[in-house]
Amino acid sequence: MVFFFNRNSYSSNGKRLTGFPRYTEVLEKNITKFLLTNLLTLVGFLPFGIGVCLAIFSSSVLILIPACIIGGMFAGPALSCMYDAVFRSLRDVSGKCWENYKHAWKQNWRQSFLPGILFCIMLGFYIFMAMLFWWSVRFPGWGTIALYLFSLLLFTMFFSICWPQIVLFEQPFRQTVRNCLLFMLRFFSKVFGIALLQIVYWAIMILFLPWSALLMFLTGIWFILFTANFLIYNTLDDSFKIEDQIADAFPEQVPFYEDDETWLKRKQEEENVSNRTNR
Repeated sequence: MVFFFNRNSYSSNGKRLTGFPRYTEVLEKNITKFLLTNLLTLVGFLPFGIGVCLAIFSSSVLILIPACIIGGMFAGPALSCMYDAVFRSLRDVSGKCWENYKHAWKQNWRQSFLPGILFCIMLGFYIFMAMLFWWSVRFPGWGTIALYLFSLLLFTMFFSICWPQIVLFEQPFRQTVRNCLLFMLRFFSKVFGIALLQIVYWAIMILFLPWSALLMFLTGIWFILFTANFLIYNTLDDSFKIEDQIADAFPEQVPFYEDDETWLKRKQEEENVSNRTNR
């Protein structure tokens, strides 16, 4: 429905909506931005995807490692820009999509290099191992599968908290890692939930290949990232004081809300000023 209707409304008391109405509202306001940024993110992951496919078809780890390193150099900044678009939307920051994207790239590409490489190396090995399990003549033991899924879950949990910090804060990577571990321990159930949601989403996309490949241009990366971060955004904001810190550093990014009475009064004043000017 969000592709055809755009209400762009706030609650009548001048505050943000909550729950599912807030979810649909943010989607309606930013769907075009999400689709365009998703397309650019897919382009950024293209070297990584090609390299991993070559490694799988050749069954060569020697191809996999350099492919993940090179791919991570492009995928890291691209993923940061996707996260930037998601968090700007959750904060109701205005601005043109392309301008915000260029700003996010310039601001985040350096600090996204190392996390992008680490992310792609680990993700590449998970994909490589999954294909080995799939093509193996002998089915791997349940212990091996359990260890694989558990490590994949921890990997998803860690980077679900890591990427928002890379995008939102300028801090040493070791501080980001420390914050991730502490946040995961304190809010384990919430981080576990969004990580599991992402794994299930990508498992469904993989199981329904090649037909699901068509959805990559529609829902692709942005939909699951937006949904997961929407579910945990308030917890992140309470812990890291995201909006307070950004308001201090970038006051122009603070959204403006007003209730119905204030809006009506402002419109009447603007109309009176306009009438006096026309006279």
